[in-house]
Amino acid sequence: MASEARAGLAQLADRTLDDIEGPARGFTVLLPDETVPLEERATALYDWVRGFLFALGVLGVRPGNLSGEAQKVLGDFTQLTYLDLNALDEGEENEAALTEITEFVRVAAMLLYEERVLEPASPEGRSR
Repeated sequence: MASEARAGLAQLADRTLDDIEGPARGFTVLLPDETVPLEERATALYDWVRGFLFALGVLGVRPGNLSGEAQKVLGDFTQLTYLDLNALDEGEENEAALTEITEFVRVAAMLLYEERVLEPASPEGRSR
C-alpha cells in the first residue's frame, strides 16, 4: 500500500513538473471542485499553503536568499495560515475571494519556483 502511494505521488510530482516547465509554464493547485462547500475548499487551500511552506523549509529555502518580491510572497503565504476558516460563510463575495486567493497562490508559487529553480545563478540547480 505504501509503495502504491509513493508511486502515485511520484507520478503527480512528475506531472506537476511537466506542467510547470511545459510551454504553458503553469500548474493547477489541486483543490476540491466548486461542488464542495466553501469552507472545505478554503481549508484545502490553507493546507496546501502550509504544506508548501513546510516543503520550502525542508528544502532549506531561506527568505534572506530570495528577492524582495519572493520574500513578500512568503510573508503573504504565512499570513494565509492565520485565516479564521470557522467564520467563513457561503456567499458570492467569499467565493470570489477564494478564487482570487487561489490564483494568487498559484502565481506566487510559480514565482518562487522560477526564482529558486530556473534562476541560472541558483547553486542548487535543477533536480528531477
